[in-house]
Amino acid sequence: MRKLHDYLGLRFRLVLFALLVSTLSAFGQSQYTFSGTVTETGTNLPLAGASVFIENSSFGTVTDFDGNYTFTATLDSGSYTLVFSSLGFTSQRISIDAGGSTTITNDMALAEDLLSLDEVVVTGSGAGVNKRTLGNAISSVKAEQLVENGATQIDQAISGKITGALVQQNSGDPAGGISIRLRGPSTIAGSSDPLYIIDGIIISNSSNELVDLGGNAQNRLADINPNDIEKIEVIKGAAAAAIYGSRASNGVVQIFTKQGRSGEPKFTFMTNARINELRKEIDYNTVPLAWEVPTDRSNLATYEVDRYNLQDELFDTGFGIENYLSMTGGTEKTSYFLSASHLDNEGIIKNTDFKRYGFKANITQKASDWLDITGGFNYVRSVSKDVPNGGINNPYGAITGYVFSDNSIDPSPDESGVYPVTSPLVPRTNPAEAVARFDFGQKTNRFITSLALDAKFNDNLSAKYTFGMDYYNQSATAYIPINNTSPNADGYARRADLNNFQYNSDLNVTYRTELTDDIRSTSTIGGSWQYEERESVGINATGLPPLVQTATGGSILEQGESRSQISYWGAFYQQSFSYKDKIYINGAVRMDGASSFGEDERNQLYFKASGSYVMSDEEFWQNTFGDAFNIFKVRASWGQAGNLTALGAYSRFTNYNPSALTGAVSLTPSTLLGNADLKPERQDEFELGFDSGFMNNRLGIEFTYYKQKVTDLLLQRVLGPSSGFGSRFENVGNLENTGVEILLRGTPIKSQDFNWDVTATFSKNKNEVTNVAGGGRIALGGSFSTNYVIEGEPLGVFYRQFYARNEDGSIALDENGYPYRGTTEDGEASKVIGDPNPDWFGSIINEFSYKDFGLRVQFDAIQGYDVFNWNRRLMDNVIFGGGAQVGAELLGELPKGYGSAQANIFEEFVEDGSFVKLREVALSYTLKPKWDYIDNVKFSLVGRNLISWDDYSGWDPEVSAAGQSNGVRGFDFATVPIPRTYQLGVNVSF
Repeated sequence: MRKLHDYLGLRFRLVLFALLVSTLSAFGQSQYTFSGTVTETGTNLPLAGASVFIENSSFGTVTDFDGNYTFTATLDSGSYTLVFSSLGFTSQRISIDAGGSTTITNDMALAEDLLSLDEVVVTGSGAGVNKRTLGNAISSVKAEQLVENGATQIDQAISGKITGALVQQNSGDPAGGISIRLRGPSTIAGSSDPLYIIDGIIISNSSNELVDLGGNAQNRLADINPNDIEKIEVIKGAAAAAIYGSRASNGVVQIFTKQGRSGEPKFTFMTNARINELRKEIDYNTVPLAWEVPTDRSNLATYEVDRYNLQDELFDTGFGIENYLSMTGGTEKTSYFLSASHLDNEGIIKNTDFKRYGFKANITQKASDWLDITGGFNYVRSVSKDVPNGGINNPYGAITGYVFSDNSIDPSPDESGVYPVTSPLVPRTNPAEAVARFDFGQKTNRFITSLALDAKFNDNLSAKYTFGMDYYNQSATAYIPINNTSPNADGYARRADLNNFQYNSDLNVTYRTELTDDIRSTSTIGGSWQYEERESVGINATGLPPLVQTATGGSILEQGESRSQISYWGAFYQQSFSYKDKIYINGAVRMDGASSFGEDERNQLYFKASGSYVMSDEEFWQNTFGDAFNIFKVRASWGQAGNLTALGAYSRFTNYNPSALTGAVSLTPSTLLGNADLKPERQDEFELGFDSGFMNNRLGIEFTYYKQKVTDLLLQRVLGPSSGFGSRFENVGNLENTGVEILLRGTPIKSQDFNWDVTATFSKNKNEVTNVAGGGRIALGGSFSTNYVIEGEPLGVFYRQFYARNEDGSIALDENGYPYRGTTEDGEASKVIGDPNPDWFGSIINEFSYKDFGLRVQFDAIQGYDVFNWNRRLMDNVIFGGGAQVGAELLGELPKGYGSAQANIFEEFVEDGSFVKLREVALSYTLKPKWDYIDNVKFSLVGRNLISWDDYSGWDPEVSAAGQSNGVRGFDFATVPIPRTYQLGVNVSF
């Protein structure tokens, strides 16, 4: 810790020194005013939001809704370059001379660039690079695509917009978790979610379930307001992520928030109202009969009953409202962006909601001609009201109660307010009572701060230093009153708190030079230090007195506390060369270390190499293919990266838990044996692709092929009883991912009044576990031993019992008409019965504009995707009685107990989860009033998750009960379905 303090102290002194030595001398300088209009080539329509700036300076602005821009700059006499750029358009540069008139006017028309080769992206070195120079694929999502889609979280908003990114919403809770996998799973024990970086600051996206009663995990990305974001860049592959080090083998999601612009203050006010509803009800037992003795197959006696749709007890229409206000402006020395927001969003489970309050500030100060200082601050407070969902061994949940309930029992309370038991054979909570009486909630306070020093010492040498912190406190409470219908009728209370603090400190120095008239060189050297600290404490109790809601008031107390600290450090060197701005080669090497590994394996080296060739800039290409292929670029890359997500801070040690034995303090070892020789999982990836534009760039295609190999996978290997332990982590596995990614962009119609743009994505990944210790099988936790790691199979396949079948493939039945289990040729009772990894996924986005009207329609598809429906496995069992198949048994269409016979034949419950979803429909109208102080008013009507074309019998095939787990996918049990959302909004700029 002393080293840490010394390190921070040194960095702080460097910052103070930079501020003290900076000068604000203005001798020989004059103030110039730049103005003009930016339009689209061909249509002459104004281009709003385009950047106009003086190259290698902090002077610039963005165009308003009419394409106009104006800003002032204090400059020495001389020549400068004025840059015009906009995402999706070819950038333009013009030379200007300062020294004559102080008013400089330039209009510019930008041509559409569907491949965005001139877009400037950030790849970890701290300096922006032109996309045409890169040998690997980078995807971008602009601000308009993030806010006009009905999503309240950024990870929801990018769904379907990035090739190779499988975005799945694990739960329909208002702050439910999201999983993003780039190019397939790359680890088994850890998460495959990418590394998230906001304005250079690494942030936490953990999904923490503090109460641990099922389904209340909140993804901390829910704290980030999509309205504050300027754009998102997604970097896929080890070749691109090598310079980010061991935490980036799953890819990188870089989030750039809005910054200030010089000029008069500009305001944006947005408000919207939303409706959330259950998209689909599942079938249930509607037959007005019940068995007198459900467990006796031979007793067919029935009696008349009423049947209740218990989904009415769980679900309701949720309403939400969101307000957002931002202000941006500044002078030539200081620019600022400020925003405040409020979100109140009810869930579709009764009595659930999520509230978010936020304030954000970004301020940039031009301290001198060579130094810019940018500071960022973001405070978020979130408050949620939750209902537990439960689990197989958790009797408290609302959805668990629904699955286990006999729907012939009226769930309503009697006149005295007492709820009946709806699951008499296997005690579970009455779902109506869970949503009405249980009081669960979470509160989070989060602070994200950043400081960046951007120094340009001369035309060749520049440096950037970034320091940022992410801290949040998450507190959860749970209260179940006494005299409830769960097995613990004497009440339950819990309080849990989590403090998470992390920071990163990065310094990068870049040197650019022209070796010859044709060859340019860029050299970058950098270092990073990262630290993360987690502290949690919890207490829960049963045996509560009447009216007491605190855990300390219970008669039976359990408590726990944990603390962890982990540090990461690294350094890299990257060298790039360009030849005639057509051929680019790049190489990098990085050393990484982490305190979670032993001293012998703590530091690792990773390498990267890439190249690209813009062939369409060659004269021979223009003369031969130029009319058909306006742009053609080939690219290739290879790289290595590590993975630290599978190993906790102290997983290499044998952990001991404090306990008491005969009144004396003692330590009890855990079942996990330590292993000091563990090393990071290692990923090698090769990528090859091309970018091409046709028909005067009216049609563009990006194609990428990749092959990824992961070695030294960390797995928990089961140990023999003689060891005294159950298992230990070892580097004993390998897996591979091979796939293709295709992005198509086209503009079928482009005219003065009407435009039609189309974007289509297609991604296909083949995953295979190529090595498991001993060539065996490993069951993955969180799926009741249903998802497995099996050598030669994709990760997480379903491996369980299956039907015995006749020679013609039909299900074999015994003499009483019941199905029974089969065996393999090797005498095994289980086999692979399904695969939750999709064959392919993709999307189609159509964007139409007619005068001031706009329409965007997005379809998402996942195909060749299996889901295990654990809900149906329970509901169709006669001892519970709520499933639709039980009704068929009551009517004599199936033998009594048929569903019970199926319950242990798991093949029955593997369903095709393939779907096509109408993900987004957004209709907008922009009003341009003649008022002096209003620039424009935009009205929007948005629908999200409107329709799903699928054959899945459950609520939604997209959910996953295991949350961010990498190996357990496609497992549907006691999970809130994803709601259908309608949103009506107004956006005013003034």
